[in-house]
Amino acid sequence: MAVKLSQSMKQTQGMMITPQLQQAIKMLTLTHLEMTNVIAKEMTENPMLEELDPNETLNPADNKLEKIENENAEAKAENFDETPIFEKDDFDWGKYLDHFNSNSAQSAPSMATRDPDEQFNFENIVSGSKDLKDHLLEQIGVENYPDYVFTVADAIVNNLNPSGYLEVSRDEIVKELSISKEEFEETLEIILRLDPIGCGSSSLEECLLNQARILGYHSELLKDLIINHLQRIKNKQFDKIAEETGKEKDLILSAVELLKELNPRPGLSVAGEETQFVVPDIFVQKVGKEFVVQVNDDGIPRLKINQLYQKMLNNANLGDDEAKNYFQEKMKSAFWLLKSIQNRQKTIHKVAKCIVSRQQEFFHKGALFLKPMILKDIADEIGMHESTVSRVTNNKYMHTPIGVFELKYFFNAGLGGKAGGVDISNEALKVKLKKIIDSENPLKPFSDQKLSTLLSQDDIKVARRTVAKYREMLGIESSSKRKKRA
Repeated sequence: MAVKLSQSMKQTQGMMITPQLQQAIKMLTLTHLEMTNVIAKEMTENPMLEELDPNETLNPADNKLEKIENENAEAKAENFDETPIFEKDDFDWGKYLDHFNSNSAQSAPSMATRDPDEQFNFENIVSGSKDLKDHLLEQIGVENYPDYVFTVADAIVNNLNPSGYLEVSRDEIVKELSISKEEFEETLEIILRLDPIGCGSSSLEECLLNQARILGYHSELLKDLIINHLQRIKNKQFDKIAEETGKEKDLILSAVELLKELNPRPGLSVAGEETQFVVPDIFVQKVGKEFVVQVNDDGIPRLKINQLYQKMLNNANLGDDEAKNYFQEKMKSAFWLLKSIQNRQKTIHKVAKCIVSRQQEFFHKGALFLKPMILKDIADEIGMHESTVSRVTNNKYMHTPIGVFELKYFFNAGLGGKAGGVDISNEALKVKLKKIIDSENPLKPFSDQKLSTLLSQDDIKVARRTVAKYREMLGIESSSKRKKRA
């Protein structure tokens, strides 16, 4: 059979994601800060967009354009069906600043001396965190040492890793600073004795030995364990250690208890993690006996279409086709951005309002009363697809009277509902499990099977394996380890 090549025309229907739809979808996934950055970038690139004056009222008729649907795309909270929570600011900032000025060494300037157009900067009253370098150099700075000590100390401290270990060779520092080995060793000893003890060591063994020496643990057995048996101690091979050292097991265990008092990574006790600030996308406020939802509009500029460019575009005598096409594209882009912002805010409000409505007991009584809920439950109630709800809840946070929660926190499958048991969320199970373990006798801790039995008394049917899984997620040791620790 011969194979022929031919051409034919065929008409079919298909779905295509337009750039405008892609923008709307992307806008749903953005956090509050990311969205404000996108808007700021668009305002610098699109001359059709401008920010409304705070005292200006938008006329919907101004946002009409030929060949584009007449729609009010103004992104402001007044357009949404929400109950305003903060109608006025009753907080007396003057008294607050006066109180702060009288109680702080680094005071913020009073309102009387500030420019009225300048917003109050909260960064002025947030304490900065110290890193390991600052912590060590600050201790050296209060002492009366020779000049070379400060120079060498600065070189050592600047070459410490977060754990407090010296990452370069000692000879390298000696050569670079053209100092004697005695001057280096003298300075290093000063640093080793600072808080936290042991910073400046080159290895784990050296760090532990330095700490034992400085703390006065004069034990040859402890020294031997650090140098030769750390791996066996980690694997709890105490019988093997006793056999090799010729010491009794009780003496080995006593030396191990001393070893536990030493810090293998002293620098981490100072170098804390950087604080990550969260800007909530939703605020929930208790008004009477109900909880009211409001989308965070703070920092989102109220936008409108630039009237001058719109009139130029509507001018039929605009002869330059290239300029006209440019204005039309920018106008469409501006309208779609405004529409995407409005749709985003409305969708977030719908989802948050539905979550709050379903989780009333949680907001009144706490995590123990968090109900099982999945994305499909919210999607069916608000008439949207699960993927849309997933995008809305991704990296979004809700500020409530009982704390700040990620929206994903409220979605969890039910447990314990089989065989006639009560359905409970995994977060509620964690709270209940921790409460039972906290109430146990430390000398007779509950096994996982016993915990499963105790939960079943409250009609929560969960298997022993499930109990073990959530116990480990809470960072709680097994019953045997808890009993040994007690």
